[in-house]
Parts: sequence; structure tokens; C-alpha cells
Amino acid sequence: MIAWSLNIRGQQPIGLDIGHNSIKMIQLVINDEQISVIAADETRIDASINGDDQARRSFIISAIKRMLANGGFQGRNVVSCLPSNKLRITSLRLAEAEKYGIERALRKEVAHRFGLDPDKDSMDYMVAGSVRQGDEVKNELILFAVDNETIKNHIATLEEAELKPVAIDTVPCALFRSFERSLRRQEDRDRTNVFVDVGSYFTTVVFGRGGEISFIKQIQIGGQVFAREIAAKLGISVSEADTLQEALRVDPGLFSLKSGLAEQVAAENRRDVDTSTRQVMVDAVSAVAEDLAREISLCLRYYTVTFRGKRVERAVFAGGGAYEDILLNVLRRRLAVEIEVAQPLRGFDLSNGKINVNFDNDRRGLFCEWAVAVGLSLKGWNRVKSSKHMARCES
Repeated sequence: MIAWSLNIRGQQPIGLDIGHNSIKMIQLVINDEQISVIAADETRIDASINGDDQARRSFIISAIKRMLANGGFQGRNVVSCLPSNKLRITSLRLAEAEKYGIERALRKEVAHRFGLDPDKDSMDYMVAGSVRQGDEVKNELILFAVDNETIKNHIATLEEAELKPVAIDTVPCALFRSFERSLRRQEDRDRTNVFVDVGSYFTTVVFGRGGEISFIKQIQIGGQVFAREIAAKLGISVSEADTLQEALRVDPGLFSLKSGLAEQVAAENRRDVDTSTRQVMVDAVSAVAEDLAREISLCLRYYTVTFRGKRVERAVFAGGGAYEDILLNVLRRRLAVEIEVAQPLRGFDLSNGKINVNFDNDRRGLFCEWAVAVGLSLKGWNRVKSSKHMARCES
């Protein structure tokens, strides 16, 4: 969304993904077509500080400094993304005759729809393509907007953590960039792919075709909604629900634990949940999964109606929520497309860097929660392809 100087000579900037539950940092180096990981590190954020903005900010700054000191990162150039709850995204259409008045139309939209000041706050856009509306052909645009205070605070946090921001990106663009690189065959680039990041509070849906983004939707359903639903059904805290949910994900076939559920799971590192509790959890997660599947289905419907003849064939799921088997099963049942779980580090050389993350401990070898961080570090690579406009998210 915002870029300064990106001098790309093999070594990429640090990709910094500050999420609700964790901070991920990764740095890549690219030689020809080979991508290697120079360094990677992750710090979990204590749930108890997430309600205190100052405590959270202090924790993030300290954690980043610690990771920089211990992680083998080269340089201090960083690309990070704005928090999803602060970013406003919408689609709008302008007649062909209005294309020279795009700036004026967007300023009006930012003020009217988001209540932002176009003279002070930041906005940008990408052209998603031409669509037919009745007898007219119009330009479909995707508008991004964020208040100036959010950007100032974001930059101040990075600088206090001794980083040098060279670009500020968005989750949708980073997500798309993370997977665009793998669409090398012409037949892959000619078909529409959907990339979905299931985060803690938001699910981000990105439609792409031919190396360009054509539709974005942020849905206010994420992993914490699953946890809150479980907590409400069982009468426990959200953090206890998180622990139980992880137990259900890891091994849903073991049911011997009978009492003191969350505490015993944590204390004994057990992964078994009794049958009745498991059923309550399955029902709770399934209800939320149905809501999310319905919202994603509406996105598919909007896209196929808007861009006629552009068939969607595949949806790739990233983020921590992509490990939720119940969600994936609901999606496979409800969506008429192929469902895949992302592997953003597939094909990367992990042998020569200082990697303070036990990637080998990932139970499925997917690392799907790293998609946004990878996409951030890839920013600036193959920029020649995207010199026209931000329409390709300044690859």
C-alpha cells in the first residue's frame, strides 16, 4: 500500500507479520528461481496483554528486538502489513467515461463510506478489470483506505523496534504474492484461484487471475470466534477453549480425559478429550464453520456474476484456521471448488539460514500460517511485472 525504496539484489527485506496471537519474522534470499530462508523466528503473544494496547505494544517492540538480536536477520529493512481491523476495503464501479475522474470518485467514497478525511488519511486502489453492467462496460476497482493515525503509530512501533520500514503492505496483497510465484504454468495463470487466510479475528478472501487480484473480501469471522463459541458452550474461558481446540485438532480420536479438561491437557500435555465434550466442541465449531462457508460462498457467487465466464476452480486456505479439520470438511461440502491447504514454504531451501522456528515440529509439514509473512518478504521481487500500477500489489 505504501512503498519507499526497495533495492532488491537477491536478499529480500524482513517480512514481519504481527498477528493477534503471534509475531512472525522471515527473511528470504532469491538466486534465479531458488528461494532460501536466511532467518525465521516466531514469538507467541500472551493472551492476557491483548486487551491492553500499551502493554501489547511494549511486548511487540521487545520481542522484535530480541528476534533481531538472536535470529540471524541481515539488515533492518522490513515490510510489514497493517492490522486487518484498521484497514477498510471495498469494491466499486466507475463508467469508462469516469476513468479520468477516479481520484475524485475515490475521495468521495472514502469520505462517504468510511468517514475518513481524504486530505489527511491514506487511500489507494487497484483496477480489478472490466465488467458489464446492463448495457454499460464499467471498471471494477478495489479501494483501500486507512486513517493516518494508524500508519503513524505503525511506523513508530517499527522504528522503536530498530527496524527500517521500506514498505507497508496489506494482508490481501501479501497473501496473493505468497502464492502467485507458484503459478508458473500458463494454464495455472489462466484460471481463477481463491486464496483464503483464516486469521484470529478476520478471514481474508482474495481472488486472482493472470497474476492480478480481481476481488478482495474481509470477513469478520476467525479462530477466536471458534474459541468463543466453544467457551460459551462449555462454560470455560476462551484461553481454555483454545487449549481444548488444539487438542481436538491434533488427535480427535482419543477421548479418555474426564474432568479438569483444559488444566489437565496443559499440565500433562495430553491430547485426549472425552466424547461428550468433543461433541459439544464439534457442534460449536461446525456452526461457526457453516457461517464462514456461507460468506465465502457469497464471495464466489459475486465473482462469477461480476466476471462472467471466469470459472473458479480452486481455493487455497492459509492461516492458523487452515488446520481446523472441521472447518475444511464443511468447506468441502458447501463450496463447489477444490479445497487445498496452503504450503507457502514448499520448495524453499531451509538448510542454510538461522531458523529459530521448529518447522520440523509442524504436524503436517504445511506451515500454512506463514503465508502472509512470506508474501511480505517477497515484496519487490519481479517488480518489472508490476510496473503499471498497484494492480499487481507491487509484486
